[in-house]
Amino acid sequence: MPSLKEFRNRITSVQATQKITRAMQMVAASKLRRAQDAAEQARPYAEHMDAMLSRMAAEAPQAEALPSLLSGRAQAQTHLLLVASAARGLCGGFNASIVREARRTMRRLLQEGKAVKLLCIGRKGHESLRRQFASHMLEPIALSLAPPDFAFAERIAARVLDLYEEEAFDVCTIFYAQFRSVMSQVPQAQQVIPLQWEEAGKEGEGGEAAQPAAAPSLAPYEYEPHETHVLDALLPHNLAVQILRALLENAASEQGARMTAMDSATRNAGEMIDRLTIAYNRSRQAMITKELIEIISGAEAL
Repeated sequence: MPSLKEFRNRITSVQATQKITRAMQMVAASKLRRAQDAAEQARPYAEHMDAMLSRMAAEAPQAEALPSLLSGRAQAQTHLLLVASAARGLCGGFNASIVREARRTMRRLLQEGKAVKLLCIGRKGHESLRRQFASHMLEPIALSLAPPDFAFAERIAARVLDLYEEEAFDVCTIFYAQFRSVMSQVPQAQQVIPLQWEEAGKEGEGGEAAQPAAAPSLAPYEYEPHETHVLDALLPHNLAVQILRALLENAASEQGARMTAMDSATRNAGEMIDRLTIAYNRSRQAMITKELIEIISGAEAL
């Protein structure tokens, strides 16, 4: 049985850990509100941007004249997986869920004979994936501790577009965790190059005409300049918008997951302290009882 000193040292150590986890929980809770507001405010703009581009693509008179960022290339042989994760750990299964989704997609594409490249945003995703797919990885993008902004998303989008213009890949998919609540962060895989949309009048399942990604408008739109010029300007901007949205969703999901994980760790530390305190008191009582027995036995022997 451990000595009383070992029990005291262990209790002191767990108490120190509990103070750290409680402080991290409070910090995550204070950051969560701002991160959640930023993620929720970014959703309508990103969704309407996607809807507008989808409507323009669906109403375009000549699909072959669409930019390649929208129509795609003839051979979708090379895929770029843009994996957004956190720069730090201690946030439960947040990073693991995103990496698991990316790893599942990576294996499926490799089994189909596709070429795959990985571009990681954040240190944790890069560290997890390089153990198995080091030969497929590009130079990662480091995350700062400051909240993501549009300038940072534009730099990432510029790098992705440079790779696309160099024909380093044909399809780009970004992986992130969508914030639902403090307890729920759902991993998502969103294809951003080429933009996913359905042609107007295309037959869907059951013989019904499939609707485009955007709801059809009652009045036709006239674009000045031509639709292709508008798309040439908006598609790179949309890529940065979708990347920013993913980063903001990740920031809120990370703080929510960290808050939940640290709350659980704090409660577990409290339970461990209670168990150690009970064991310490029992051990101390046993030692006192033993000493009393020795004193009484010695007195009786005299």
